[in-house]
Amino acid sequence: MTLSAHNDWLEAHGDYLYRFALARLRDPHWAEDAVQETFLAAIKATNFAEQSSQRTWLTGILKHKIIDVMRKSQREVVASDLISDEDANMDDFFDDKGHWLEPIQAWGIPENTLEQKQFLSILQACMDKLPQKLSALFIMRDVHEENNEEICKELEISTTNAWVMLYRARMRLRKCLEINWLAS
Repeated sequence: MTLSAHNDWLEAHGDYLYRFALARLRDPHWAEDAVQETFLAAIKATNFAEQSSQRTWLTGILKHKIIDVMRKSQREVVASDLISDEDANMDDFFDDKGHWLEPIQAWGIPENTLEQKQFLSILQACMDKLPQKLSALFIMRDVHEENNEEICKELEISTTNAWVMLYRARMRLRKCLEINWLAS
């Protein structure tokens, strides 16, 4: 394909592709990048069999480029977003010789911390799906480790009923966690 044919693509489809990308990405710079990547991929491609219109083919490529941009944006964080105006004065952390004023605390393994936060949010969502009495019983017994007498008295249920309800709560939570945590 000739250079003029590629320029024709830009003339004929550039604005449409940009609006398409902008509507999905909601960022002009990301939309421009996605459209540029689309045209680069189209120029390199040898698989346009003219079974569809050029616009349809280019839009198909653009959809994949939009997904790539979304994935990339989720993985990357702009450094300026990490520091608020309050944190901007780094001199508060160091002495005159450039040493830390306070010893650095161990942060643990970031992946484990992230995984734990994700698990806790999924667990909370699963807990929210339980009927209120089952949720309360599970929290009192398995989280706060209260004894059965106190739980039965507070919830006004029999001991046998408490065990049945606790079993049901555990099974529902297990199923919810298997679907939402272990399957992901």
